[in-house]
Amino acid sequence: MLLIKNGKILTMAGLTLESGSILIKDKKIAEVGKDININPGEITETIDAEGLWVLPGLIEAHCHVGITEEKKDFEGDDCNEMRDPITPYIRGVDAINPMDSAFHNAICSGITSVMTGPGSSNVVGGQFAFIKTNGRSIDNMLVLEPAAMKIAFGENPKSNYNDLEKIPTSRMTIAALLREELFKAKQYLKEKEDSEKAGKPFELNFRRECWLPVLNKKIPLKAHAHRADDILTAIRIAREFDVNLTLDHCTEGYLIGEIIKESTFPVILGPCLTSRRKIEVQNMDFKNAGILYKKGIKIALTTDHPVTRIQYLPICAGFAVKEGLPMEEGFKAITINAAEICNVSDRVGSIEVGKDADIAIFDGNPMEVFTNTIYTIIDGQIIYDKFKSKNKVTNDCIAH
Repeated sequence: MLLIKNGKILTMAGLTLESGSILIKDKKIAEVGKDININPGEITETIDAEGLWVLPGLIEAHCHVGITEEKKDFEGDDCNEMRDPITPYIRGVDAINPMDSAFHNAICSGITSVMTGPGSSNVVGGQFAFIKTNGRSIDNMLVLEPAAMKIAFGENPKSNYNDLEKIPTSRMTIAALLREELFKAKQYLKEKEDSEKAGKPFELNFRRECWLPVLNKKIPLKAHAHRADDILTAIRIAREFDVNLTLDHCTEGYLIGEIIKESTFPVILGPCLTSRRKIEVQNMDFKNAGILYKKGIKIALTTDHPVTRIQYLPICAGFAVKEGLPMEEGFKAITINAAEICNVSDRVGSIEVGKDADIAIFDGNPMEVFTNTIYTIIDGQIIYDKFKSKNKVTNDCIAH
């Protein structure tokens, strides 16, 4: 068992303990409180967190860690299959490389889990996975897979297929291709259900089966949309086919906040700590988060790594707070809100009994640039310890 004591604990479950303790047993959080009574002989290891901030492990809700590897160029970039605009059957999990140095950067920053998967060159890009940041086998790192179906609107698919001189090269065609694909998927589902009711054999279709978790609302469409009109198209199509949706990037979301609020779909904002080199992000602003929060919209934040490097996720939250997002909501945007939007809040995102023991410990507010990560704990194991000179993760971070 691992005991964390005397820390300022921000549980992200409505409770903050100025000097509290956390007991970890069998990879799970066993107890949280001001005082924990336990036989000292039962404790394997103790962390005295006096003067330190203890939070749930931070969560990156949209990125391409492990699938767009740093410093690997074409050989390490498996983010997009750029010859077919409709590829729902491909799975990000098959391309995620746990040896990508960005995983170590994430751990050294207190980020314990991420939603990662295909990019946005295609209208339908494929399936995302939600994974822990520690491990050498992706199969052992999985929390939820598939976790979402990636779709994309606007500039990226337009540019990619215009260069290839094939459709789609307009927003109309992007929407039409997505509608057609969803229409065929619904037809497939009905035929399958009718065959099962009638007791008749049914031939499974690999390119259609992947849509069933979306149509059954087990996973959402994960919509790459920057411009206001693209955001509205994503909402329109999700309503037409009665599926769940997350609005990712949502750069111009603050211009149509009331409509997003009415849709009830959550938002994953960012990246904002980057340039306005793309036409679609000319109205990018850190004020977006605070404006949408005040409309009553649930938000998480993203670096969209490698667009912004993943270790700057808490700094992005800090800039959002500086520009109007309440401090508490800044923490939520990279912990419990991210977990809820990614459908994994039963396991991560807050410090509560029964949840995975994923915990980050800092020497101050992690949203401030001078704050250091002191410990990163994943599944009850201390993965990063700033004060151990022979720490493997620390050495990896330096080496990369």
